[in-house]
Amino acid sequence: MDMLASVARIVATINYYLSYPSLIIFLGTAIILTIKNRFLQIRGFPRFIKLVSHGIRKQKIQSKAKTLSSFQALLSAMATTIGMGNIVGPSVAISLGGPGALFWLIIYIILGSATKYTEVTFSVFTRTVTNNGDIIGGPTQYLKLISHKLAFWYAILTIFLFTGWSALQVNTLASIWAQEGVPHWITGLLAALILLIVVFGGVRRIGFFASRIVPLKFLLYVIFALLILAKNKQMIGFAIKLIFTSVLNPMAAIGGFAGATIFAAMREGIYKSIFITEAGVGTSSISHALANVERPSDQGILAMFSGLADIFLCTLSGLLTLVTGVWTSGKLNNTLTYEAFKINAPPGGRIVLVISILLFVITALIGNTYNGSQSFASLTRYKYVNWYYFIAAIIAFCGALSNVPLLWQLMDIILALVAIPHLIGLIVLAFTYPHILRK
Repeated sequence: MDMLASVARIVATINYYLSYPSLIIFLGTAIILTIKNRFLQIRGFPRFIKLVSHGIRKQKIQSKAKTLSSFQALLSAMATTIGMGNIVGPSVAISLGGPGALFWLIIYIILGSATKYTEVTFSVFTRTVTNNGDIIGGPTQYLKLISHKLAFWYAILTIFLFTGWSALQVNTLASIWAQEGVPHWITGLLAALILLIVVFGGVRRIGFFASRIVPLKFLLYVIFALLILAKNKQMIGFAIKLIFTSVLNPMAAIGGFAGATIFAAMREGIYKSIFITEAGVGTSSISHALANVERPSDQGILAMFSGLADIFLCTLSGLLTLVTGVWTSGKLNNTLTYEAFKINAPPGGRIVLVISILLFVITALIGNTYNGSQSFASLTRYKYVNWYYFIAAIIAFCGALSNVPLLWQLMDIILALVAIPHLIGLIVLAFTYPHILRK
């Protein structure tokens, strides 16, 4: 136990010192690309509406290529970004960085959408098709425009990142189901089995699964979250005021209010926002590379405005955490939102949350595993991918039994090691190949 505590302290120290340069680069890149793309978050909204209402022109690609429709690719990507992070991330950020952390979380979603647009557009433009029709896309492909070594570094680290994120998702599910009397190992086994059944069905089964489940899990969670907020409507105004007053006067529920700083609020809000949106990490662009679109920037526009769903869900989760008071419980765990539902939900609400959380976790788990397989495939040219699926399932099972704070810290370190070189590369690409962003 002492050894585990020592490891946790070392990991926390490394994470603390890495957080300074990584936050500057994440936020700085988002601002630079927002300016470079001429504030496309505002300027591109009419184009987004047109794409949604009129559809997207398909590209004439190899007939055997295993593509998805533009919206199936979008929903496959959203299967990972709309996951447990939207439910757990805001509550953890608020517990560590105070209510002001929710402000920074949303600010980064808005600014980071320009980063996501750039990632997805380059991902679609640089994707390759293997002899078997499998598509390899994402940062492992577009980073090759700068350096093959940089692409190799990204591929190696994201294999660990995706499996770690999956472990976090399953751990959350296991922690919540444990309060309903389900042993951790059973939850882990169920998640691993569902994962294998879906991923062995290939990319089209993954796309079909995501296109059916993502809207369902979204609606289930939103309906019951709104019911709880309506029940506590007198506290909503106070919670919103607390968010804005805490931006410059931060306070955290964990570790003592006096120890909170503005940087802590920024760090927790932005880091959890990165975990939720994957903007700057490049990982969500992997699924988007499967989209059968004529113009790469069309898929980039769809990806950019998918952040609206993240903003909505994170605001709901953050307000739930604040209006119900669970953030002041003095605990740091990934079940705070569940506790808010358990105490405040109408009859049946708790069961609905348990079911919707299963859907959130499974879709994120499948999306993470597919994305990780793409990083793996970029190194092996699609050899031994089935072995990767088995390993990912084993790690997902082990995630149900993991130490939560240590796992969060480890993932933040790997995230920084992945993102810092990736973001620098992304800026180089945006200024070296600006014509691609306009295609």
